[in-house]
Amino acid sequence: MEQQRTEATESLLVRQGNNNLVYNEENSGVGVGDGGSVAVSDVTTILGLSTFVAACIAFGSGCALGYSSPTQFSIMEDLGLSVAEFSFFGSILSIGSLLGAAISGKITDLLGRKLTMRILNLFYIGGWLAIAFTKTPWLLDLGRISLGFTIGIFSYLMPIYISEITTKNVRGRFTAIPALTVGWGISFMYVVGSFVSWRTLALIATIPGLLQLLPLFFIPESPRWLAKVGRDEEIEDVLLCLRGNKADIFNEAAEIKDFVESLKSSSKEGMLEIFQKKYVRQLLTVAGMIILMNLGGVNAFAFYSGVIFVSAGLSRMVGLTTLAATQTIVGIVGILLIDKLGRRPLLLVSTAVLCFSSFLTGLSFFLKELNLWEQGSPVLALIGLLMYTGSTIVGAGITSLLLSELFPINVKGSAGSICNFMGSFTGWIVAYYFNFLRE
Repeated sequence: MEQQRTEATESLLVRQGNNNLVYNEENSGVGVGDGGSVAVSDVTTILGLSTFVAACIAFGSGCALGYSSPTQFSIMEDLGLSVAEFSFFGSILSIGSLLGAAISGKITDLLGRKLTMRILNLFYIGGWLAIAFTKTPWLLDLGRISLGFTIGIFSYLMPIYISEITTKNVRGRFTAIPALTVGWGISFMYVVGSFVSWRTLALIATIPGLLQLLPLFFIPESPRWLAKVGRDEEIEDVLLCLRGNKADIFNEAAEIKDFVESLKSSSKEGMLEIFQKKYVRQLLTVAGMIILMNLGGVNAFAFYSGVIFVSAGLSRMVGLTTLAATQTIVGIVGILLIDKLGRRPLLLVSTAVLCFSSFLTGLSFFLKELNLWEQGSPVLALIGLLMYTGSTIVGAGITSLLLSELFPINVKGSAGSICNFMGSFTGWIVAYYFNFLRE
């Protein structure tokens, strides 16, 4: 039996239906692409509350990402910042994210998912207060780096936490919710930032953090993390809380315990464990997707979309409002399709759209520079930019989900730290140099 468990553990990638890569974490089917309907019993009040907390965290991350776009000119004027200084302010979010990503896996494994969320919420609220009441550029940057630090850890923690508390037939949809609410947070900053001052906008951005304060005391810990740290007596209580008092959770609890024990007996926990040959394919796949998506300009568009719309000859308000609507529609469609179509088909489609939309946007600026098709080039730019943001919403959600699904819990922390660190580093490069490239 022990040998069979070890062999099952080492057979990480399996094929299902539409040829998707999935990680068979348990015999109970922690697979993806189930495509079944969501039963009412799969969604309890506590599971909904836990997802609400995750959505608030993701919305707050979106607020931080979208803050610099509508506030660039007012902050530069009020604090007397140069283009280089504001570029540093915009990109320092990625530096903070680098720091958070570097320790994200280990800190969540050490403190647990729930306690990590509580601590980071204080960093989040404190960061916005520092920005709102600053009189000097250094405090502005300090608040921004604090927000980046929370994003660096949350980008790993949220999909991991949701995937560990949900059942297989709702996992994809629930894990996609944070990606959607990140887009909502960005859009919220774009729209509201056009009507209020940058200090007021920073205070408004504390609301997602304040909404979490009370629910964070009621959401449960991850049952898989409890099994990993040896708190087996709490697993069944947590599962009853998540699945409902009438649910039969004993088989699920036993499978979680057996799986974690098989991992402990067949491997040593440590940072170097992730570099074993059996994990190379997953690591290269997820890290490669995250790095290439960031190099594709996601952070530049999130931080400076208002400037891009104006440069393309579009109304900033029309562009940002249309962008907000597009992010919402595409995000909802992605949530509905992710479990039916599978991860791989959606990722292939979103990547193809990403390439084509970048081509359209570049073509519109090329035509504008040559004074060709002056009436149509702004429309072409708008279509390209809307397609771009739609594809990134879907793509970002899938890569986060794969990070939680393709790695077993003994190396999930190390994998998350490496992938998010590389993504944050490439995101910082793009965010910092974008303003200089544009000029």
